[in-house]
Amino acid sequence: MSCCSPEGTCHTDGATDESQAAATVVYSVSGMTCGHCESAVTKELATLPGVTVVKVDVATGLVTLASERPLDDETIRAAVDEAGYELVGRA
Repeated sequence: MSCCSPEGTCHTDGATDESQAAATVVYSVSGMTCGHCESAVTKELATLPGVTVVKVDVATGLVTLASERPLDDETIRAAVDEAGYELVGRA
């Protein structure tokens, strides 16, 4: 049984305030296929200190991440790995 809606989306409680962003980077993430994937990646990235926005587009595999200050790519990679997916790199 899936936690996803019939449309393949899940409600996420991730960070969504772009007005506080000082740095915005788009990453390519592989392995995401549904709303559950979106939720898992959003949840992990939203817990990183300074993150203000996490937007996941499962269809394209792109993750937009905005933060109060630039974040190290390895920190992002570790969070994506923890969610169970692979950070391909910056898009």
